[in-house]
Amino acid sequence: MAMQAHEIESLIRETFPDARITITDLAGDGNHYAAEVIDESFRGKNRVQQQRAVYAALKGKMDGSAGELHALALTTKAPE
Repeated sequence: MAMQAHEIESLIRETFPDARITITDLAGDGNHYAAEVIDESFRGKNRVQQQRAVYAALKGKMDGSAGELHALALTTKAPE
């Protein structure tokens, strides 16, 4: 079953409560999303570390072919 944008944001917000989070449904099908997560906790971390932290916040929703979230284009950064 596909995830809704608000569900993705809620999962991310549990780990990053003060983040600016933007979720976009890229194909309008509820399966291909883009997420931008801007959070102070990313400062000093490289892009891989930042993105791993966000994927961990998704609590396995992207794991394997049975994952509820099919595709997520992810942009992460610290606030400017």
